[in-house]
Amino acid sequence: MSSTLTRPAPPGVARDTVAPRRRTRILALPEARWAMAALVLFLIALPPYLTGAPAWSWGPLFAAAYATGGWEPGWAGLRALREKTLDVDLLMVVAALGAAVIGQVLDGALLIVIFATSGALEAIATARTADSVRGLLDLAPTTTTRLSDDGGEETVPTERLRVGDTVLVRPGERIGADGRVLDGASEVDQATITGEPLPVVKEAGDEVFAGTLNGTGALRVKVERDPSDSVIARIVAMVEEASETKAPTQLLIEKVEQRYSLGMVAATVALFVLPLLFGADLRSTLLRAMTFMIVASPCAVVLATMPPLLSAIANAGRHGVLVKSAVVMERLAQVDAVALDKTGTLTEGTPRVTHIRPLTGCGLSKDELLRLAAAAEHPSEHPLARAIVDAARTRGLHIPAAEDFASTPGTGVTATVAGRKIAVGSSARLLDGGIHPATAVAAGLEEEGRTAVLVTADGTPVGALGIADRLREEAVGTVSALHELTGTAPVLVTGDNPRAAARLAAEAGIADVRAGLLPQDKVTAVQEMEQAGRKVLVVGDGVNDAPALAAAHTGIAMGRAGSDLALETADAVVVRDELAAIPVVVRLSRQARRLVAQNLVIAGVFIAGLVIWDLVGTLPLPLGVAGHEGSTVIVGLNGLRLLADGAWRRARNGYGR
Repeated sequence: MSSTLTRPAPPGVARDTVAPRRRTRILALPEARWAMAALVLFLIALPPYLTGAPAWSWGPLFAAAYATGGWEPGWAGLRALREKTLDVDLLMVVAALGAAVIGQVLDGALLIVIFATSGALEAIATARTADSVRGLLDLAPTTTTRLSDDGGEETVPTERLRVGDTVLVRPGERIGADGRVLDGASEVDQATITGEPLPVVKEAGDEVFAGTLNGTGALRVKVERDPSDSVIARIVAMVEEASETKAPTQLLIEKVEQRYSLGMVAATVALFVLPLLFGADLRSTLLRAMTFMIVASPCAVVLATMPPLLSAIANAGRHGVLVKSAVVMERLAQVDAVALDKTGTLTEGTPRVTHIRPLTGCGLSKDELLRLAAAAEHPSEHPLARAIVDAARTRGLHIPAAEDFASTPGTGVTATVAGRKIAVGSSARLLDGGIHPATAVAAGLEEEGRTAVLVTADGTPVGALGIADRLREEAVGTVSALHELTGTAPVLVTGDNPRAAARLAAEAGIADVRAGLLPQDKVTAVQEMEQAGRKVLVVGDGVNDAPALAAAHTGIAMGRAGSDLALETADAVVVRDELAAIPVVVRLSRQARRLVAQNLVIAGVFIAGLVIWDLVGTLPLPLGVAGHEGSTVIVGLNGLRLLADGAWRRARNGYGR
């Protein structure tokens, strides 16, 4: 029932140690199959019906559309009746059948198709989120090398690890459980947990997390948490818990639906039964009751709500923002606080050389210092090495060949370049903790929130490089726009170190900075804001942001570098990775909310007027249908105004606050 895609194993890991990723096919869902069948049958029946063809050419097709699209919600509604609950979907099926009884076959079939399609989309979204949550567990390897007391090695399933076990993590392998390093040194890419863009040096005594990727060194790790209680497992649990929580708006709608449904059914039954008890004619009584069923049916209310929201969704989609449902578009209009991730959200997510500092008296220019560092780092795959090499290429520098290349985890690299022994790496390691003018230069760069990289030539420090993630060009404008929209200054929530976070926040215009956060800490920060009465919009891109995206009132994921889980968990995705699109889509949602309010007033006036006419007078069926369909057309056209590109331009220019 689902397709299986085998993901490539990380370097150094056997292919069969990484679980396959499963994604549910759309047509594997029964709701999607029935909705598609109903839509196809409806479209086939429509031309002969509109051209006046004989009933035998379109009647069976419409009947089949009623059956395929309506049996499931109808059956679900009947089961709900057994629980003494009246489902509005059952009411829609009854209204559709009532329309067919009095000859309005097309109206009833269209109503069936709309509700069947809505149910299918909800089922698809739920299935995709569940697939993504299960896929997160694939980050942890399925097997791990466990060490015995006598130093022997044993390959065991990860789930069999217990607290106190010692495991061996070889270069390129993923860590199988949360624990603490006993010995060894390496650099671990833990972006999946903390969102930090650069690998972190891990030595004896440092904590490591399941699912993070080991670098070039070997580590012996003591397991400190059961695999079922790892950070990754807790992320999955938090996403599932938050995804199952119903929004207050949804709960209110359900209450209104119940009351409306009960009132409509009671009124229809009374209109049919009471006149008969007083000797009224059966046909005229049935006609009045069915007319009431038509004019009181919430078709206009449904269209009053959906066209503005769906038009806004379509418009946002054309401009690179995927909003996953009409409910999400409605919720976007309510946000009054924003929490932003740092790496990959406010920043580009790629480290870059920002400072080149030759030491006084070394005899090197900035270009010569960068050229030597790039030559030594060229054979390395480390992200810092790629940043240095890219900087040299951007400046058009010739990078000479290096010999005798060697890399030491946590220290840096060494190589012979043009006859000189060049070392590039940590200042504390290369200087062995000694005092040197280069120490002050490196410390100054780190105080500014940069990663300091020292360069030595033949053992003598010759300069330092400052490396940092770069703020997006549109970040400052976006932060300002979100502040203006919500009336509250955005908050920065990040797993990155406090100095780097504070530096970037100052550049972006953010005062409230919460750094060094694990995924559960981000959720706590969001919950604190919501407990203060805020409706929080969270913007992030990584696996570590997924729980916060799910827990927030609304979550938006950056699409280009976003993890699968973040993209599936988020309510909306910025596909083109344009941060400036976020305040625009919020303004667009507020425009949609105003149109929804207008349409509800229009629909309510029409329905109330027609119902009152039918109750106190004699409403001709053709006039009732015309009024009902007229209100539907009016609210539909009003809602479609947001399809125009002008609506996006107005939102971009600040209209719709």
